[in-house]
Amino acid sequence: MTAKTKSSPTTPAAPAAGDLLRLDNQLCFALYAASGLVTRAYRPLLEPLGLTYPQYLVMLALWEDAPRTVKALGQALDLDSGTLTPLLKRLEAAGFVTRRRDTQDERKVQIELTDAGRALQARAAEVPAALACQLHLPLNEIVDLRATLQDLARRMKA
Repeated sequence: MTAKTKSSPTTPAAPAAGDLLRLDNQLCFALYAASGLVTRAYRPLLEPLGLTYPQYLVMLALWEDAPRTVKALGQALDLDSGTLTPLLKRLEAAGFVTRRRDTQDERKVQIELTDAGRALQARAAEVPAALACQLHLPLNEIVDLRATLQDLARRMKA
């Protein structure tokens, strides 16, 4: 007699061979769908701040460590300069950052927060808690999910 393994509520069973190509069995689709929903949940929280979700990510990185070069900012956000430069131009037009050529190396562009950009940080402080409420997950599950996704990204970059 062989023992059957049961899947627990937290560990779903692997899909049967015939179901491997079902959309709802794809990790990529689950990540894509969840990412879209989370990004949309940010929209009403960021709109009063005058930020889009990608601009918010740039500001988070700058609040953490500024000034930064465009290259360092791109590395922190995993964005190339072709994607990052238009975001920075819009943030500069909004008065949140300044872009300045490095006096030692003209190829480098330094990104600095303005007074308005620094002041925006206090207003943005409510965003993470407000988003957490919209996720309908207990804090420990949010922390675990973030850690799992960060670990996945780290492994894939290795």
